[in-house]
Amino acid sequence: MHFAFQGNWKSKLCAALGLSFWALMGLAQTAPQVLFKTSLGEFSVEVYPNKAPKTVDNFLRYVKDKHYDGTVFHRVMDGFMVQGGGFTADMKQKLTREPVALEAMNGLKNEVGTIAMARTGDPNSATSQFFINVVNNPGLNAPQPDGYGYTVFGKVVSGMDVVNKIRAVPVGNQGMFQNVPRTPITIVSVNLSK
Repeated sequence: MHFAFQGNWKSKLCAALGLSFWALMGLAQTAPQVLFKTSLGEFSVEVYPNKAPKTVDNFLRYVKDKHYDGTVFHRVMDGFMVQGGGFTADMKQKLTREPVALEAMNGLKNEVGTIAMARTGDPNSATSQFFINVVNNPGLNAPQPDGYGYTVFGKVVSGMDVVNKIRAVPVGNQGMFQNVPRTPITIVSVNLSK
């Protein structure tokens, strides 16, 4: 077999091999994982910076800053999702950084076990609060009739039984808040594990 290279064949061959090497390295890389320790047990989430770079960076900064430690799952809706990351057990909202831009058009869907960013009606308002889908929620996927959706940025890879325990707890109203667990479900710590 004969290979024809025009110009500097050595540099072209090295470039071709280099591209193959980096492609293989990309396949070997694993997604970062975060371990949640809660008052009901532990679960791990892997996050996808290649799909939602701004969202993952934002989330991991909150993790590194220990923002989530001592917060609670403040909104639990069996048959929908469990939400946390913004309130203490006495329903005091924690201070947050500036919002992150919506990245909902990344191909990831709000399916069972995925983690997504909570936000207000403003699509670019997500800060620290996240939710874990406990059922498939196609109504949260982009594009919505308004052109938006909710940014999925990872999924639960172990401990989904703990998330299912959270979804099943008794809830009620607490002041202006609805679907609040009657017994607080505390996020003891969140740490990058991989």
